Amino acid sequence: MSDQQYQPTLSQLRAFVAVATHRHFGTAAARLNVSQPTLSQGLASLEAGLGVQLIERSTRRVLVTPDGARLLNQAKAIVEAADGFVAAAAGVTDPLSGPLRLGLIPTVAPYVLPTLLPELRTRMPSLSLHVIEDQTARLLESLRGGTLDAAVLALPSGTSGLVEIPLYAEDFVLVVPPDHTLAGRDDVPLTVLDELPLLLLDEGHCLRDQTLDLCRSVDAHPLSGDTRATSLATVVRCVAGGLGVTLIPASSVAVECAAGDLAVARFDAPTPGRTIGLVFRSSSGRADDYRALADVLRDVAPEGAR
Repeated sequence: MSDQQYQPTLSQLRAFVAVATHRHFGTAAARLNVSQPTLSQGLASLEAGLGVQLIERSTRRVLVTPDGARLLNQAKAIVEAADGFVAAAAGVTDPLSGPLRLGLIPTVAPYVLPTLLPELRTRMPSLSLHVIEDQTARLLESLRGGTLDAAVLALPSGTSGLVEIPLYAEDFVLVVPPDHTLAGRDDVPLTVLDELPLLLLDEGHCLRDQTLDLCRSVDAHPLSGDTRATSLATVVRCVAGGLGVTLIPASSVAVECAAGDLAVARFDAPTPGRTIGLVFRSSSGRADDYRALADVLRDVAPEGAR
């Protein structure tokens, strides 16, 4: 290295953080909205300038070296500070100005975004919003890696280093065919889940895990089949087609049951449900902005939320 001390660029540090977080060059490049060659070049330049190998590359996997692991938290802190600086400069006069990368889980996004987006355009016109719909685990990974600013998901997140702001609570309800014996009831015991033909979302969805936890809490063993769905829209259509029943959050009922070919059954007290919240990194410099965003999210909470 020359006598002049090497100074890494912010883009190089972003490349390192993204690759270390996602352990995949293609995914990291997509998250940063750059080409893979650009990402690779940035990381290689950083390693050459530091004289340290940060990432171990092979045709089958990507690993963070011991030196990379030692330096990763500092790199994350620098990227976080830079983002906070830009956000603070943009928000001197207006709350939530500038870019914001907001993640939402699939069982929330379709029921919140139709009212959230126009409300944000009215109340925060200087905000440049980027929406990412994904499963909880990947949203949390992106939050930790700095490629996502905040996320709307079910609480608790179970992840350290995040601030969690509760937004609303909602009950779980059963969706059944209109001629089902449970249709229209509002006193259904949880034990009814035992041996029901219960349709579940695919693995990775937090609602699937919540449903299975609910079954385990009453030692229920719902019948399972080969039906797999990645969205509530698909799973409720399967119910309408006579393939079984399913459990959905109350906020989705107005949309998913609008066709009139489904019925709802509600559980007896204590009613099972979930809390939806906004999460962001505790190290972020935009806490006040995210709390303002939480206020908007509460104002546009979907029908069925409480």
